[in-house]
Amino acid sequence: MVGELTEAAKKILAAEPDVPFDLVGIDHVVILVGNMNEAMHFYCDVLGCRPAYSYPDIAMEQVWAGSELIVLIDTSDPRAAKARPEVEGGRNVDHICLSTQHCDREKLRTHFEKHGVAIDREAVHGGARGMGEATYIFDPWGFKIELKGPPLI
Repeated sequence: MVGELTEAAKKILAAEPDVPFDLVGIDHVVILVGNMNEAMHFYCDVLGCRPAYSYPDIAMEQVWAGSELIVLIDTSDPRAAKARPEVEGGRNVDHICLSTQHCDREKLRTHFEKHGVAIDREAVHGGARGMGEATYIFDPWGFKIELKGPPLI
């Protein structure tokens, strides 16, 4: 079986994207885990990831998977209360983060408003490429997506 492009996909590819940013890849994925020691063993010893940044105040460890980050949050730790799903067993991936080139924040806000997409929050924090501006939105089904610009410094 060979995959083929649908007519809708061909139409999309025939036009330039009407977005105020250029995607460059996935910056990080956040995974909710039940035991940090087991998670670090699995991701580092089993999968070969390398330790990265540690945020013990929020029960978070980051590991390098090549040039991208996997962020592990231990939801069994009281310090990770904000990350716990509302429903027991509800989800174990918190969000994905898409890396972008620099984008004017006001243009980004206007773009999302034009498409009826509410911005959940904006922040400046670290990721695989360093400290940068982050914008959080939700897809139509409620999945959280972070758009992360290049390093500020």
